[in-house]
Amino acid sequence: MQKKIAASVAASLTVSVLASIAAALLFWSCVTPTTPAIPRAPGADALADTPTTLTDPQLIKHGEYLAIAGDCIACHSTGHGQPFAGGLPMKIPSVGTIYSSNITPDPQTGIGDWTLEDFDRAVRQGISKDGHHLYPAMPYPSYAKISNDDVKALYAYFEHGVAPVLRAQQADTTPLKTRRLLTLWNGLFLDKTPYQTKTDQSVAWNRGAYLAQGLAHCGSCHTPRGLALQERALDESRKGFLSGSSVNGWDGYNITADLDSGIGRWTQAQLVQYLRSGSVPGLAQAAGTMGEAIQHSFSQMSAADIDAIATYIRTVPAVSDGSRQPRHSWGNPASDAARLRGIALNATTVTLDPARLYLGNCASCHQAQGQGTADGYYPSLLHNSTVGASKPDNLVQVILHGVHRVTPDNDAGMPAFAAVLSDAQIAALSNYITAQFGNPAVITSAEQVAKLRD
Repeated sequence: MQKKIAASVAASLTVSVLASIAAALLFWSCVTPTTPAIPRAPGADALADTPTTLTDPQLIKHGEYLAIAGDCIACHSTGHGQPFAGGLPMKIPSVGTIYSSNITPDPQTGIGDWTLEDFDRAVRQGISKDGHHLYPAMPYPSYAKISNDDVKALYAYFEHGVAPVLRAQQADTTPLKTRRLLTLWNGLFLDKTPYQTKTDQSVAWNRGAYLAQGLAHCGSCHTPRGLALQERALDESRKGFLSGSSVNGWDGYNITADLDSGIGRWTQAQLVQYLRSGSVPGLAQAAGTMGEAIQHSFSQMSAADIDAIATYIRTVPAVSDGSRQPRHSWGNPASDAARLRGIALNATTVTLDPARLYLGNCASCHQAQGQGTADGYYPSLLHNSTVGASKPDNLVQVILHGVHRVTPDNDAGMPAFAAVLSDAQIAALSNYITAQFGNPAVITSAEQVAKLRD
């Protein structure tokens, strides 16, 4: 039945409308048309707004932990603003900018006057208190997996454990008014069923599945999307789950069990180390949105939960993209420092010679041969999952915007070169790095750099 409805809808919509929907569905907006007949989530009757229990310190503390697991702060805060007060700009190319919402308990501009049921509808169904639909950039298709008890704990934390901030919703600049179409989108793609324990799997596996599919919403970045930007799979039972996607110029790599395209060669200990620290020397380092997830979320979660997530992810069925060797297997040490010693400079070699760009901008940390430092603080570019990837986007993003990843045990940093190197220079540098230390088939153009720079 659902396929017939989808086919009928697809036949009646023009390509331009679908493109507009696809662009809009990636982001929230502050347009608030009302939507009648708000549906209730399964189990909503079990959610009782009882202030005597919602103020329980243990419940609030548990809710705080769940908010960390859900990485709520990443989208609902800005670098210079108050936690959870919203205002994070999200740019939609060629359309405009929208801003995340204030989820502090301020009664005027936040969620201070929301009931538990209001909160539940927003978190698990994507419907705000006034009835308007949230765009699925708010990962409510994943949060639909959250249990009633955990929704209640989250509500207790945001109402009683977060400081209220008076900060009005900033108006977006996009002309799209597509929220009403989300009623149809939800009907086609939203599964409202909370996570169901699989009795043939271990306790740790089920805990990891609950977190990875739900609060941690791994699929939001790592699962490919369909025509209407729906995730093609929401768990391991459907093909393509966690097989790779691209979000806002960053690649969410294939993290299925495939030996060459995914992380099938990673050990349990390596995956746990990566999630806790963002760094596994000789294998991978986290940056961009994954770096933020590790800083704000994974590095602050319990050892048992991180181990459970790793246990589950390593069982997600393998999906191949045709790669013949894993991303981290590429690379040879460079010898250009010796080759170039004593050779006179000219205007071209100073500005565009790839080897000199590397030696002048990167070698002081990553070393002339590209092997990094012995302690792994400055990572090796050989045997590096980002450098050996089949697309250069993440490498270019790191060169442009740098890295700043703070965990309880480490503070990793790399300067941004967007202000000091041109698009042509960054393309030349990226091509040198991938040819020498990574996948030599990967080529970067100045035009690609310009798009990622924006």
